[in-house]
Amino acid sequence: MTIANSRILDSLDGRIIMALDKDSEASALALSRTLGVARNTVHARLARLERSGALRSFSRRLDPAALGYELMAFLSLAISQTRTGGVEDGLAAIPEVIEVHATTGDADLMAKVVARGTADLYRITNLILEIEGIQRTSTAISVLELMPPRYDGLLSRLSEKESRPPA
Repeated sequence: MTIANSRILDSLDGRIIMALDKDSEASALALSRTLGVARNTVHARLARLERSGALRSFSRRLDPAALGYELMAFLSLAISQTRTGGVEDGLAAIPEVIEVHATTGDADLMAKVVARGTADLYRITNLILEIEGIQRTSTAISVLELMPPRYDGLLSRLSEKESRPPA
């Protein structure tokens, strides 16, 4: 989750992103009017946010259930420490593996997987186990998403922090 450009977002960046959360189809002109800044400033900020990786692709907002993938699971993966080269490529080749993190603790990797049902999850798990370097998996099925990914609180904090006068 590293941003290519290590520049940290500022209050205006946060305000632009929050405004896009309220109206994802807002033009740079509409955003500039809402935020009280020049259209060129908004346009340049949006371009920089996209180039740096701070704004991710639109498809990351998609609910997998809309594609027929009703089941979500988290797989803890133990990998051979001598054969890690092809593991990442192997996981990336499976479309149902939608996210992978290197972790500390008992698992080496944590994969977020979507499936059409339990039989499909079984199929996907076997595909993962066929990847050279993966030794074993442990699966936890998500029964209900209690809180989806959210960043509005962090963006609000950023805006508040920068708008307060120095103490």
